Amino acid sequence: QVHLVESGGGLVQSGGSLRLSCLASGSAISTNIMTWYRQAPGKEREWVATILSSGVTNYENSVKGRFTISRDNAKNTVFLQMNSLKPEDTAVYYCYMPLYRLWGQGTQVTVSS
Repeated sequence: QVHLVESGGGLVQSGGSLRLSCLASGSAISTNIMTWYRQAPGKEREWVATILSSGVTNYENSVKGRFTISRDNAKNTVFLQMNSLKPEDTAVYYCYMPLYRLWGQGTQVTVSS
């Protein structure tokens, strides 16, 4: 059985940084596409970033240059480094593994102005 567990969210001031982690169990992330989504209050869940098994990454336009998705295969963990955070980045952030259509439980990120 595959599970995803996110961590690393919190409250940060505008301009600050956070690093989110997504620990996968039951399946190797190295051979899977891994993604991050977010959902702000009153809004639909939106895609943020993807890392392919090849290591190629893609980002939603509003986070390009500020967020970095990466993975540590030995730890079976995907990361989302978020820099220069803005109040509009406030959301619950979810890790998603498309192969299994599997979501993590989410981690709250709040950016104060």
